[in-house]
Amino acid sequence: MTTSMRPSDDERLRRWRLVLGGEPGADGTGHALTGRDAAMDGALTALYGGNRNGAQNGARNTAKDRGAGLGASAPSVARWLGDIRTYFPSSVVQVMQRDAIERLGLAALLLEPEMLEAVEADVHLVGTLLSLNKAMPETTRETARAVVRKVVDDLEKRLATRTRATLTGALDRTARISRPRHRDIDWDRTIRANLKNYLPEHGTVVPERLVGFGRAARGVKKDVVLCIDQSGSMAASVVYASVFGAVLASMRSIATRLVVFDTAVVDLTDQLDDPVDVLFGTQLGGGTDINRALAYCQSQITRPADTVVVLISDLYEGGIRDEMLKRVAAMKAAGVQFVALLALSDEGAPAYDREHAAALAALGAPAFACTPDLFPDVMAAAIERRPLPIPDA
Repeated sequence: MTTSMRPSDDERLRRWRLVLGGEPGADGTGHALTGRDAAMDGALTALYGGNRNGAQNGARNTAKDRGAGLGASAPSVARWLGDIRTYFPSSVVQVMQRDAIERLGLAALLLEPEMLEAVEADVHLVGTLLSLNKAMPETTRETARAVVRKVVDDLEKRLATRTRATLTGALDRTARISRPRHRDIDWDRTIRANLKNYLPEHGTVVPERLVGFGRAARGVKKDVVLCIDQSGSMAASVVYASVFGAVLASMRSIATRLVVFDTAVVDLTDQLDDPVDVLFGTQLGGGTDINRALAYCQSQITRPADTVVVLISDLYEGGIRDEMLKRVAAMKAAGVQFVALLALSDEGAPAYDREHAAALAALGAPAFACTPDLFPDVMAAAIERRPLPIPDA
């Protein structure tokens, strides 16, 4: 028999007091906050004012009343950032930081080195820093780069090993041989290829023809083009794509090209050895000309049957729509594997142009949002020309 631990009445009142906030005695609980609880309540009140239902769980407060308690002082904001890291878990800290940037206009304060050093860095903060890149004073630039590098290094540790293993296996499977060594036999395909030789009296299949995994041939086997929309809503996608670009570039059997675009097109392939340089070479925000970007990518393709083009965009096209679709159709007709990702992030699909997504799907290039953990499987499927592992909507 097991018993569940239920909070005491006093603990329930304490939790409700933290949820409700408000002036002492004005919340109806009759519970006074002291010590650590009072400090937590102060940190929440500084950000959410007197209207912050649900903030204790890290949920965003969408109330129209914006109580601004942090002021305009960078040192006070730095202290507040230190406080919330003391009182709340990392996941909640990251949400509160994003809320502070949005609710209290803290973007300008992110340009202060002492504040950057106090921040709990994540992908969203990197996106904010990149959007402020051009306005960033020289005194802050190195601190900002250190923050970005920490996030990038953490992402590489998380994503690199599985990406290399998954894609190496896919590349090996595309180089099948008919006289494999025993350890290289693809038993599943061998059995299917020899089902006509099934001997029921012996309950076995006679493998007249062996199908095996070929050892990766020397030299480049696949060309991959990552074409990334730099519009502001795609910030997290730009960060993840830059990390994946660096990982792919480190694989000798893949030739990787990284192209970013708004209304102009920039080829950052020569910076792929350092994803931080790639990120600071981007310019988040601005318009979108997908057609121009795809025209450039198309001009760089020399081996269409061995090329995978990954367009990462919300598909809000500011260029010539019909030309964009014609380019996708032409690439696919030439043998290019074309993948359209509405987002490469953990948040799911952003707002996107559904009409353009449907038009791409009609061309055999379904558009869908992809998490970073799923991206290696999507790339492996594209390399092997298998159906893409599209997540459920």
